[in-house]
This record gives sequence, structure tokens and C-alpha cells, in this order.
Amino acid sequence: MKLKSAFEDLSQTTLGAISGCLRKLEYLAGLRKLRGEYWHWGFSKVHGESAAKKAFYEAHRAAVSEVLCTPLRALLNDVESSSRSSGVDPEQFLENLKGKKAELLPSDPGAGSARHLSSVLHALLGLERNRRPNAIRRASSPHPPLAQSPQHPGDTAGSAAQPETEGEAEE
Repeated sequence: MKLKSAFEDLSQTTLGAISGCLRKLEYLAGLRKLRGEYWHWGFSKVHGESAAKKAFYEAHRAAVSEVLCTPLRALLNDVESSSRSSGVDPEQFLENLKGKKAELLPSDPGAGSARHLSSVLHALLGLERNRRPNAIRRASSPHPPLAQSPQHPGDTAGSAAQPETEGEAEE
């Protein structure tokens, strides 16, 4: 029987059972306690506390990298499956993630990761809101043709000047 390292066990067994990179990130972030240390009783019993903490930290960093490297279109599909498995609607799932975005990052996440993750979550939430059937689609509504565009009463642009008659010029 081949023995697995703590990271292999975590990646293949535990995280392999969780669908969606956003759910994996949420799961790993949930294992962090107040001081930023990871704790999972069973995993620590099997692999030792030090190896377990190191595996969770490495997996957490990898999960953040995966989210930040995944195209928004793929993440939007991930939101659907992740929210379904969480039992909430996609918008609520994203609101929940945004509410705990500081917890979603491991300690020492790397330069720009916090801002990047915040931007990704904000973009996903906006895309999800616009994807709903009753969403207002301002960008896709057609603009009226220029000939029908309303003009300001004082706007004379585009209208031909009226020729003056002899009687009007002397007044």
C-alpha cells in the first residue's frame, strides 16, 4: 500500500470530493481559526498536526491561485455548481463569499492577491445579477436612430439657417 503525503491526501481525497474551485476555497478558508492556523481534528490525527497545517496552507494558496487564474466565464459556471451544492442561489453564494473575502485568503497571500480576488468576486456578482431573466439590460437595448433623437429647444446644430428677408434685416 502506497502512503500518501498530507498534501496528496488532502488534494485527492478531501478536496476531490468538493466540486468547484470556489467551494474548495470556501472550505479551506473555513478551516482557519482566529489566529490564522488551520485545524482539522481527523486530518491532524492521521498526518500529524504540523504536516496537516502545512498541507492546508499549501492547498489554500493553490485554491486562491486557481480562482485568480480561471477565466470569468468558467468561474460563472463554477458559481452555479458551487451555489447549488451549498443550497443557496448563486447571488447569495457570491454575497457570502464577498462578505468573508479577508478570510478567503491564506496568511501571506502574495502581492495583489487580495485586490485581485476582490475584483473577481465583484465582477462575478455583477455578471450574475445581469444574467437573471428579470435583469435590466441597458447595454443591449437599441438606441433610437439619430433622426429621431430628441433635441434641446435651443439646439440649432444640424438645422439650416433661415435666410433673412429684406424686412427683417432693417428692424
